[in-house]
Amino acid sequence: MYNLKIIIASTRPGRKAPAVASWITAITRQHPDFNVEVLDLATINLPFLDEPNHPMMQKYQHDHTRNWSRTIDAADAIIMVTAEYNHSFPAPLKNALDFLYKEWNYKPVAFVSYGGIAAGTRAVQMLKQVVTALRMVPVVESVNIPLFTKFINDQGQFIADDTLNQSADDMMKELLKLTEEYVASSKLKKITTGI
Repeated sequence: MYNLKIIIASTRPGRKAPAVASWITAITRQHPDFNVEVLDLATINLPFLDEPNHPMMQKYQHDHTRNWSRTIDAADAIIMVTAEYNHSFPAPLKNALDFLYKEWNYKPVAFVSYGGIAAGTRAVQMLKQVVTALRMVPVVESVNIPLFTKFINDQGQFIADDTLNQSADDMMKELLKLTEEYVASSKLKKITTGI
């Protein structure tokens, strides 16, 4: 099984991110190739970047960074669940990305975005610039949820329609293909370099 980490980007009080993340987590669990773990940045609560060395060096001074490093290093694939704030993505996600470098390299990453009429697509466009600088591989297929509050019922649950469910399934199929390639290339690298 491949290790899939789902990162919840929004940390603000009253956020709807956990409802969206709960739905996509249920979708991912229908794909038996993945072992899924949800990483809620509100719970992880990384401080503002406080490492003196460039993350490329991996000379981490703080336990919270070492823990974050181990968590992301163990991932074979990532899904980022993000809101759109002012045409971009939440600052806690940028901070979490900036803490590390090599741990992100070459890992496939998919996006589930939500917002108003633009469905969080502008946040994803900004994110793609950042993740490619980290040498991650963005999945072309994504899930973009417009006017997302209409999918949240009175109990606070996210109830997707057929279109969103199909988009999520298509995204997962592509994520699996890229994950297989990533893991195969990682194994080959270990064999050829002895690492």
